[in-house]
Amino acid sequence: VRFVHLIKSKSIECRSIFNIENSSCFCTFLPFPNLSPQLPDGQVLPLPPVLLGELGKDPQNPTVCFYGHVDVQPAKKEDGWDTDPYTLTEIDGNLYGRGATDNKGPVLAWINAVETFSAMPVNFKFVIEGMEEAGSLGLEKVLEEENESFFSDVDYIVISDNLWLSNKKPALTYGSRGNACFFVEVECGSKDLHSGTFGGIIHEPLLDLIALLDSLVDSTGHIQIPGIYDSVAALTEEERKLYESIEFDLEEHRNNCGVKKFLYGTKEEILLHLWRYPSLSIHGIEGAFHEPGIKTVIPAKVIGKFSIRQVPNMDLSVVKKQVRDKSFLWNSPNKLKVSMPLGVKPWLADFNDLLYKAARRAIKTVFGEGPDLIRDGSTIPVARMFQTVTQKSVMMLPIGAADAGEHSQKEKISRHNYIEGTKLFAAFFLEISKLHQNLHETSHTETIN
Repeated sequence: VRFVHLIKSKSIECRSIFNIENSSCFCTFLPFPNLSPQLPDGQVLPLPPVLLGELGKDPQNPTVCFYGHVDVQPAKKEDGWDTDPYTLTEIDGNLYGRGATDNKGPVLAWINAVETFSAMPVNFKFVIEGMEEAGSLGLEKVLEEENESFFSDVDYIVISDNLWLSNKKPALTYGSRGNACFFVEVECGSKDLHSGTFGGIIHEPLLDLIALLDSLVDSTGHIQIPGIYDSVAALTEEERKLYESIEFDLEEHRNNCGVKKFLYGTKEEILLHLWRYPSLSIHGIEGAFHEPGIKTVIPAKVIGKFSIRQVPNMDLSVVKKQVRDKSFLWNSPNKLKVSMPLGVKPWLADFNDLLYKAARRAIKTVFGEGPDLIRDGSTIPVARMFQTVTQKSVMMLPIGAADAGEHSQKEKISRHNYIEGTKLFAAFFLEISKLHQNLHETSHTETIN
């Protein structure tokens, strides 16, 4: 309740204090600088503030910074929810509600974990924002401005904004794919035309666009853009062995996403193509008639939309050029325009880093087994953003199961995952404190020697 009160505070530049087990936690609301978005009608919307907080300044302790967000995807009960999506409801051991796992649940689990200690084994900082679902607009600017102050003494950054690969086995995430979104605009004239009067005698934009989109990827999912795989890193023996031990139920995963068949038949092939190979997805066509019924017109201009999920070592500027070169390999008098309105780089961490060692120990303590080391096929911009700006170690530490339904109807987190996840965060504080202390004692001894 105290935390929610802070989030709802209208004073965005004041310094606020709330108590956790008789300890003072200092919180600062920082407005996003000059980055208010403008709507198509000209209306300018102010961005919500980002919340920075800290608890403890013991120089003997490591400083762990947690990132989370409190904004959510839109939801209505008529979308297919059994309950009001904005009223947290427990049914059969599951906590249903929008944000239960993405990301309000993990944020509050971190606060609960902090509250369990009368004396924190780490210095704790947090960054809470309200624009993640809209692309974290303005956050990078805030990180850059605070890098020499708020983040100067931060040792480790932890993000809990993704899911396990399994419904039962915990996981640690050490990488995610990037995303390059493209618009391909094809135009033949200034107005739509009657298909009876002009059909068969002109180069129709929609036919050109469909042919172009069809040439981008084949039926096996292989991208047919020349050179697109040239920069993909080779699979190392160490990483290959990781895939063998990962607990991944193909049938369970198929049921979770509601499809009848995958493109590949083995666990290793599925995970490789989901995590460490690029993929191309076609998302839609703007300008074509899409409503019920028939409208026999030839659209004057259509825009195809697709994206490429890139993996480490792929360069956004090179990918953009490869797409442009591929797009111009056609024979049509129609105007063609290719643009890349969004480009986000992939993220990769060292899973042998001290941060991951501490998390693996904590998971073994709480769950009785080690985690799967996984990547995420989607794009997590904040992980790359924090790593690039702060130059600190970054780790993704999820507590939601694979069937949590983030962004979909009936989003949930199980009572078990929430409680054990809170224990995990508390155990992680202890483990990172011990390993960090040992590291510095060893380093000090080596320096003396």
